[in-house]
Amino acid sequence: MNFIQQLHAAERLNDSLLCVGLDPEPSKFPGAWKNDPSRIYDFCAAIVDATKDLVIAFKPQIAYFAANGAEDQLERLMAHIKRVAPQVPVILDAKRGDIGSTAEQYAREAFVRYQADAVTLSPFMGFDTIEPYLRYPDKGVIVLCRTSNPGGSDWQNQRLADVPGQPRLYEHLAAQAQSAWNTNGQLALVVGATFPGEIARVRELAPTLPLLIPGIGAQGGDADATVKAGWRGDAQGTTGPIIVSSSRAVLYASAGDDFAAAARRVAQQTRAQLNAAKPRSA
Repeated sequence: MNFIQQLHAAERLNDSLLCVGLDPEPSKFPGAWKNDPSRIYDFCAAIVDATKDLVIAFKPQIAYFAANGAEDQLERLMAHIKRVAPQVPVILDAKRGDIGSTAEQYAREAFVRYQADAVTLSPFMGFDTIEPYLRYPDKGVIVLCRTSNPGGSDWQNQRLADVPGQPRLYEHLAAQAQSAWNTNGQLALVVGATFPGEIARVRELAPTLPLLIPGIGAQGGDADATVKAGWRGDAQGTTGPIIVSSSRAVLYASAGDDFAAAARRVAQQTRAQLNAAKPRSA
């Protein structure tokens, strides 16, 4: 299956819209593991094992591994997820944004070295940023569109005077991703949970693209508003998949030896909350 098909299958199998972000911070690890970067794999693998039947995706953030010299642990973690949860797609959160031969190497890093099913990208340099990743036809390419940080408005919310209708930048990007850029049906968009009105606008412009929505939990995004704005489905299934990401609230639900069990409880609660927010007509 390609990435989009994997998403649909995982949503049905695990009855979930929840993505667990794997952002390991050794300073927050439990007990004897605290401040020990060599335990990054052990910590993340325990979270995966505890939540693998509750999620639509996992999303390791590469910076947390690279900053600790733990790229080899990320490779092991990716292999572990493929082994214990082959039904769950894995998104490498890298936010790469280069072009040409450099982008080709970043794509190889994500899809060959780490075996990710999808990767996040920054499209500031235009379609040239995205094209090298589209050469891997079964992989997903998730493009930053309207991010959850306040400073995102500096660029994303500005109007484009030279485009008919003068859309905002994020609106133009969403329309491009739905049409001209989506040459092989691989694209998805990142839209932050802190802007539910703009999630709805992106969904209007990109009705079938998956939306990766970070920002619930510790970042303050509202789960109910997020689902109502972005999820689309009917009796036949999801027509607009959403991947609602929570990291810290799940990972650090407990600082004790019960951290994995606590993570499972929070994941179960979050999954239930997201599912309860789906429109009743669905």
